[in-house]
Amino acid sequence: MSQQFAAYHVQAYNTAKDSENKMHDDSVARQFGFAGGLVTGVDLLAYMIHLPVARWGRDFLERGMIEARFLKPVYDGDDLTLDAAPDTGVLKLDLKGRGQVCASGSASLLDHPPSIDLSAYPVTAPVADRRPVDAQSYATGKWLGVAPKPWSASDATAYASDVRDDEPIYARDGLVHPGVIQRLMNRLLVENAVLGPWIHVGSKMQLLSTIAVGDELTARARVTDAYDKKGHQFVELDAVVVANGDRAVAQCHHIAITQPRQQAAA
Repeated sequence: MSQQFAAYHVQAYNTAKDSENKMHDDSVARQFGFAGGLVTGVDLLAYMIHLPVARWGRDFLERGMIEARFLKPVYDGDDLTLDAAPDTGVLKLDLKGRGQVCASGSASLLDHPPSIDLSAYPVTAPVADRRPVDAQSYATGKWLGVAPKPWSASDATAYASDVRDDEPIYARDGLVHPGVIQRLMNRLLVENAVLGPWIHVGSKMQLLSTIAVGDELTARARVTDAYDKKGHQFVELDAVVVANGDRAVAQCHHIAITQPRQQAAA
C-alpha cells in the first residue's frame, strides 16, 4: 500500500471523570503516581479507529481489525497526534502526546473475517449482587455477561462527540462508531465485581458487522487468563459482541489490570 496519510489530530477528553473507576479522577489518580485522571484506554482506541475508517470506509467497519497497547498516560486536554504508516496492507498506528508515544498498534482489513459460532459463547447475565473484586471474580474459564444496551441516534451522536470523531460515515449511513464496543468490554468487568481504581492496558478487536442506529448490543465473554505481573493483578477476556441477540458484530481480546499493585497490597 503506497498511500500516505496526513496525521490526525485530536484533543483528549476524559469522558469518565465521574465514573465508578476512580483512576479517572484527578485526586485518586495522583495517589497512584499519575499527574491527573487518566483518559480511558477505550477512548484512546476510539481515536485510533479514525484513520483506518478514513482509509477503508465501510469495509473497515464490516471486517477491519485493530489492536493497541496503551503505553503512557493521557490526560484531559492533551493534544494528541495519530500517525499511520502503511506496511504491506497494514497500518502501523502511533498515538502521540506530550512528546511520547502513548499508544501503539495496527489496523488491517481481512478478506475473510472469522465466522463466529454464537452457541460457543453462552448468554450469561451480569451478577445480581456485585461484590468486591477477589480471586474468584474473574477466575480463568469463568463466563461474564452484561446488560443489553440499545443505541439510539442521540446515543450515537453523543458518543461520536465524546471521542471527537466527525467522520461523516456514521451520520450519513445511520451507523454507530465501533468504539462503543470497547465500552462494553469494560462493562464486562464493572458489572461483575466492585472494582477499585483499575486500568485497561490493551485490546484487539476484529469487526464483523456494522452497528446500525437502533441496534441493541450485549457481550459474552470468557476469562482466558488471570495472573499476577509485577504485583499487578491482570485479567484477559475473549469476548463476542452481539447485536439484537443474533448477530456477531465483533470479537475482542481485552486486557486490564483489575488491581494495581498499590491497591492489591492495601
